[in-house]
Amino acid sequence: MAGYFAHETSVIDSGCTIGEGTKIWHFSHIMPGCVIGERCNIGQNVVVSPGVTLGNNVKVQNNVSIYTGVLCEDDVFLGPSMVFTNITNPRSAIIRRDQYEETLVKKGASIGANATVVCGNTIGEYALIGAGAVITKEVLPFALVVGNPAKQIGWVSEYGHRLRFDETGIAICPESNDKYKLENGKVSKFA
Repeated sequence: MAGYFAHETSVIDSGCTIGEGTKIWHFSHIMPGCVIGERCNIGQNVVVSPGVTLGNNVKVQNNVSIYTGVLCEDDVFLGPSMVFTNITNPRSAIIRRDQYEETLVKKGASIGANATVVCGNTIGEYALIGAGAVITKEVLPFALVVGNPAKQIGWVSEYGHRLRFDETGIAICPESNDKYKLENGKVSKFA
């Protein structure tokens, strides 16, 4: 018996790997050669294409297509109807399967509803992508980005709270009391 749950309307192709405790909901299609970690939640009407890797505890909301070339590390959140691409210059009449570009979504990052991530970019650890944003370049760890094209408007903690830095470049997360340092245009967490 499989160590995961799959709704009876989902399609699970042979040759994929699905971790313990993962749930796959209505009308989703899990294609061969993909790897889905433990305790993931794959919402309704989701497609996970060949070669995709999802880490542990990845939450995929309804109507998301995760195309070949996407790698999501642990604890990533993919909001409803957000979009990945894997070709920068698609044409219906030209086959470019050998030109798929990789997209890396690092640990703990969250991508809001209806956002678009143009392929070939990295989204840093714990970054927060606002709803409807269009990602056209790398997103730094802990960055808060919004708009089309997306622009950074601030920083967030691992808990997703807006960080407010004092004159020494230190911020404290209001929920966890974790400390963060802003230095040389980058944020890091410290004890």
